[in-house]
Amino acid sequence: MSKPKLLIIDDDESIRTQMKWALAQDYEVFLAEDRPSALTVLGREQVAVVTLDLGLPPDPNGAEEGFWALSAILEQNPLAKVVILTGRTEKENALQAVGQGAYDFFLKPVEIDELKVVLRRALHVYQLEHENRMLQQQVCSESFEDMLGNSRQIQEVFASIRKVAPTDASVLIQGESGTGKELAARAIHRLSGRRNGPFVAINCGAIPENLLESELFGHEKGAFTGAHALKKGRIESAQGGTLFLDEIGDLPLPLQVKLLRFLQEQKVVRIGGRQEISTDARVLAATNMDLKQAMQEGRFREDLYYRLGVVVISLPPLREREGDVVFLAQGFLEKCIGDNKKKIKGFTAQALRMIESYSWPGNVRELENRIRRAVIMTGGAMLTPADLELDSTYSQYAGKGLKEARNALEKDFILNAMTKHQGNITRVAAELGISRPTLYELMGKLGIDKKSLLHESKA
Repeated sequence: MSKPKLLIIDDDESIRTQMKWALAQDYEVFLAEDRPSALTVLGREQVAVVTLDLGLPPDPNGAEEGFWALSAILEQNPLAKVVILTGRTEKENALQAVGQGAYDFFLKPVEIDELKVVLRRALHVYQLEHENRMLQQQVCSESFEDMLGNSRQIQEVFASIRKVAPTDASVLIQGESGTGKELAARAIHRLSGRRNGPFVAINCGAIPENLLESELFGHEKGAFTGAHALKKGRIESAQGGTLFLDEIGDLPLPLQVKLLRFLQEQKVVRIGGRQEISTDARVLAATNMDLKQAMQEGRFREDLYYRLGVVVISLPPLREREGDVVFLAQGFLEKCIGDNKKKIKGFTAQALRMIESYSWPGNVRELENRIRRAVIMTGGAMLTPADLELDSTYSQYAGKGLKEARNALEKDFILNAMTKHQGNITRVAAELGISRPTLYELMGKLGIDKKSLLHESKA
């Protein structure tokens, strides 16, 4: 297996040489002394990780040329992870570089073992993002009716849609708010024999009850005060196509009776009229409500439920779609960047971690809206947790019980301290403010193996 590629950019030849020999075992190392030579390497090599000294010629005592180099690197390879090497007196410049898209910074003098840990983490993030990008390109090239996802859960939904679409069966689409119920309904319509007919949607929960009957069934001129002209209802308007009844659980009981009659007879009578009008519309319905519970409580008719749900498709919440959240986030980001013509390179590593750990109660809609808002409002080259309005403390443990969240937090603290102190138990215990026996007890409870951790850090 080929080694990952590392580019070292430094105007000091001795530093370049020392770092090359120290890192050559783990990386295929390339060297550059200035911006032009670095860009030449990047033009011919797919570099994963870059170390960059901001002090480059023609101004080795300043940082301006280093910032230009950072910008050019990320423009040429947005996925590359750039680690800034800087002196303690230039820490502010390093922080500014991170704000402009660098992955991290490392203070000189360089401790090679510590730098290896930082580079390994940067490489891991690069590999994850690269895999996600490849997967996204693969799935986008085979996009399923405006619906994205590669998880087993959503692929099962796609398979159900393909099976039911060519039929005329009524379909009930269930799922939490924001899971894409209307997208599923439109996919069924486009894959059906009615694709050339109208797709007529109505939200049963958004229209006042006294107006809903007229919206669905229409009215004759003079049927009630304000009925100045004949009006066809949504059911008639869907002639030859598909009628989509969103939030069907909010349909009042009297209208449930009339809708059931239409489903049985395929005929409607307008308000104020006597003539039965034959219609030919396929009915798709959607709800985020537990209709079986509503039936038990007398709020929804059992016979209507079985008429609507000849086939039931359940859309999984985003938190249950294994591996889809980062994939979807990358897709939404690329779309929003194009729509808003913004020069954004991607997500920071911390933002990706927050995206993966957040529970997304608003599902796909919330994810897309947060990314769209972040793209519009950010002033940086990389989207951060703050841009996405994801609280790092809460979102990391969202969806966990109190005990599970506490164990996860304790494990994170211990692992970070173990990495920092290279497995020195005495120093780790001192930093955490606990005794060595207590630390060993916690490590056992949380499943932390010191030997495997040390082996990983030296790999």
